[in-house]
Amino acid sequence: MTCIELPFVVLTVAQKLDLMERLWTDLSASQDAFDSPSWHGAVVEERMKAVDEGQAAYGDWAQAKERLRKQLP
Repeated sequence: MTCIELPFVVLTVAQKLDLMERLWTDLSASQDAFDSPSWHGAVVEERMKAVDEGQAAYGDWAQAKERLRKQLP
């Protein structure tokens, strides 16, 4: 595999987040190409249990992204 060098030091935080979002979109489009590690299931189960027991909560992804964007310079 070839290593791709990117000039991260010259990118703004917004550009880095945009790059991450684009990579995630591309990766998630080909979900069948890779398997999640087995420990992911255990973590998801633990977090869902915390939500069910009222010890944790989660919010809408679109709202979370908007909240993060407002915090960026």
